[in-house]
Amino acid sequence: MSQILSAIANATRDLLRLKIIWIMVWPILIASMIWILIGWIFWDFFAEFIYLGFDELGIRNWIDSQAPGWLAYSIQWLINIIFFIPLVIITTLIITAIFSMPALINHVAKRRYSRLKRESGGTIVGSLINALYATFLYILIWVLTLPFWAFGAGIIVPFIAAAFLNQQLFRYDALSEHATPTEIKKLLASHRLPLWILGLFTGFLQYIPIVNFFSPVLTALAFIHYELARLEKVRSMESSESAGSSASCN
Repeated sequence: MSQILSAIANATRDLLRLKIIWIMVWPILIASMIWILIGWIFWDFFAEFIYLGFDELGIRNWIDSQAPGWLAYSIQWLINIIFFIPLVIITTLIITAIFSMPALINHVAKRRYSRLKRESGGTIVGSLINALYATFLYILIWVLTLPFWAFGAGIIVPFIAAAFLNQQLFRYDALSEHATPTEIKKLLASHRLPLWILGLFTGFLQYIPIVNFFSPVLTALAFIHYELARLEKVRSMESSESAGSSASCN
């Protein structure tokens, strides 16, 4: 747990640097533009979809007959915003994982892990496949858990989904530039619970207003700090064991 808290604390400190601020801003701008454009093109479709939801809840007739026009329009806008913000955050996470990770890794490595040798065990193709896999399973989690909302248990779904997406998106990329292929497999296969806990902690931030706009880069930085610290520790232990074996042989 101390390593997780340390990773989050170090990531928070990194957010205050000018270079990180720009890396944090441009994915949000791109993601916002994408979903504003989609919303503008498909506005009528989304509006009808919302009214179908009102039908299911049995309140469409009341809205049409009783509520003033501005109220119905305001409710529609509010629902669009409720969907818009999570979509922007998720898209920002994916953009950050694919395009911003090299710059974030360089920043963290130069400041805290300058002696950690780069083995470049990850690949761009591996990163893309991992991002697609994470996104697909994230959507699948939401689809499969829709029935739970009827029983009130759906409130935990966003946090479980966010925890999965965060740890799946960033754990591979955080190691890709420094670890060997063997080290990546070894580290990804171990400490899965702490990775989920870190994903859950950073996932909570995605649902806090204002803070959620910082959360994608903060999440990326936290996983970089956590995984590079683990890699450094593993190599240090292997080096000590190797030195001990050599000394005993002599």
